[in-house]
Amino acid sequence: MKYKIRDRFNNSILFEGDFANIRLAVEAAVRARADLTRANLIGADLNRTNLTGANLTGADLTRANLTNADLMGANLTRTNLTGANLTRANLSGASLTDANLTRADLFRANLTYANLTGADLNRADLTGADSSEVCLHRANLSGADLTRANLTDSNLIGASLRGANLSGANLIGADLREANLTNANLNGVKGYNIEPVIISRVEDHFNRNLII
Repeated sequence: MKYKIRDRFNNSILFEGDFANIRLAVEAAVRARADLTRANLIGADLNRTNLTGANLTGADLTRANLTNADLMGANLTRTNLTGANLTRANLSGASLTDANLTRADLFRANLTYANLTGADLNRADLTGADSSEVCLHRANLSGADLTRANLTDSNLIGASLRGANLSGANLIGADLREANLTNANLNGVKGYNIEPVIISRVEDHFNRNLII
């Protein structure tokens, strides 16, 4: 079957060829180092697709199935992933700056070393996700489910965690300066007591090192 991957805005063809399914077409495009910037992949079934290092800047992957997909080192800057299924996806080292992940399913996803600066994760499911050393600077995690998520050494400076569920999450070494934790569920949070979580790391560090 002939598959054409088109620009989401002007409908121009970014890549085309004969493939059995869209997954194989996208993998071929990535192998060919095709520029998939602004690609229209709405609702695409990309289960277990190898997208390592893919350039999907500004692409539309709304409601796409990316279960177990390998997106290690991919460029997903400003990509629309609203409602996408990223269950157990590998996003290690990926760039998701200003990406839209509203209501995305990131259950047990690997987000280690990923850059999600300014990303919108409103009501996203990050249950059990490995987000160690991830950058979530100024990210919107309002209403997100971070139950048992690993956030060790993560950058959450200025992030909004209003109403988020952080029960059982690991926050050892996390930087929460200026983060908004209004109405967040902090039951069983590891690494910090509730009080130090709310105050800035700078104040916490200062208080812990006071010599009386």
